[in-house]
Amino acid sequence: MNPVSDKREMSSSIGLPRHVGIIMDGNGRWASARSLPRFEGHRRGVEAVRRTVRAANDLGIAYLSIYAFSSENWSRPPDEVSDLMGLLKRFIRNDLADLHKQNVRVRVIGSREGLASDLSSLLDEAEELTRDNTGLTLVIAFNYGGRQEIAEAAKQLALRAMRGEIDPEAIDPAAISASLYTAEIPDPDLIIRTSGEQRLSNFLMWQCAYAELVFLPIHWPDFDRAALESALAQYGSRERRFGGLAPRNAMTGS
Repeated sequence: MNPVSDKREMSSSIGLPRHVGIIMDGNGRWASARSLPRFEGHRRGVEAVRRTVRAANDLGIAYLSIYAFSSENWSRPPDEVSDLMGLLKRFIRNDLADLHKQNVRVRVIGSREGLASDLSSLLDEAEELTRDNTGLTLVIAFNYGGRQEIAEAAKQLALRAMRGEIDPEAIDPAAISASLYTAEIPDPDLIIRTSGEQRLSNFLMWQCAYAELVFLPIHWPDFDRAALESALAQYGSRERRFGGLAPRNAMTGS
């Protein structure tokens, strides 16, 4: 059997998170600290994405979700939005073949409504080309917002109930999860945020209910395999209780 595949199957039993989400923060501050334009920070951030995907794949992580562009990011200056769109397009055009060769499956979550046709086509191409790959699943959250996602799921369930397709009494957390962009993707075990900020910023709000959170002081362009392994070590040192008691304390009630 493929050793990487073995590691993915075993990850939940040996302390390695199955699904890691990353809020990639600090590109602009990295550039500002070096008296460089913000674009250079974003460009170096793409290089950090490449390093992180390779490291996650090598380590046997099954799902890696990256917060590439939020639905609120459209309010940034037009020139910066244009730069970010250009970097995303170049990343897909330049890296898609390599991701496919690495057996990486690409999933894109977020709203496609109103996107430029060339960008929408590239996102479709990335998903279609890698659809049958069985290695790391790279989830790119683009034009994504957690509240928007939950509201859309609620609307779809309400419409189905109005049409008599489902009983309103059957709408439970599982039904909501199945109506999200991330249906069929396991909830994240670990969320990493760089740059020292300690908030989720509307990223996977529903899915993060029981995720472990690790906040790193480094800016995203400096993120590398060592930083990922540091976050994984923090994750591995914690007890995940999911609202219950840890096994060793269950008898004492402590």
